[in-house]
Amino acid sequence: MGGEAARLWSDLLIDRFGSLAALLAAKPELQARILPNTSAVAFLGTLRAAMLHSLRREISARPVLSHLQALHDYLHIAIAHAPAEQLWVLLLDSRNHLLAEEVISIGTINEAPVYPREIMRRALEVGATALILVHNHPSGDPQPSDTDIAVTRRVIDAGRELGVRLHDHLVVARGGTVSFRALGLL
Repeated sequence: MGGEAARLWSDLLIDRFGSLAALLAAKPELQARILPNTSAVAFLGTLRAAMLHSLRREISARPVLSHLQALHDYLHIAIAHAPAEQLWVLLLDSRNHLLAEEVISIGTINEAPVYPREIMRRALEVGATALILVHNHPSGDPQPSDTDIAVTRRVIDAGRELGVRLHDHLVVARGGTVSFRALGLL
């Protein structure tokens, strides 16, 4: 499929899903309701995986804090359009290189459980000295809630006792990404 047909399909898909990011984040079953064949759905899955791989390589190649736009781009594609809240932790070494990225919990449309003990357990297992918390807001509004702020303080307190520093807590949504550090909340 190419030329005018590709443009028409592109317009239809963007109109239906709202954006390229939302289209790529959509479940294959939803994509298949509109696309003419399964190979087109498979192609979208491959495209999403390639984009995530490329963006993840970019953030893994150097200290995470020195290339925040690449991190924001990666996280936007990965979770901004997820239908339920997800809590991720990015575990960093003493030079702020990414050691591991893990999904800590998947919750409901407006909350995901947070267990500071489990976050710190995992940080110690991989030898992390710092971390970045990340979660999404399916509502599309990236502003932190009072609960987000309270949970972040609990993680900071737990890390302080163990020598694991929280560099930031990012809230990712369709409306953008908000940094607790930039808001003065850390």
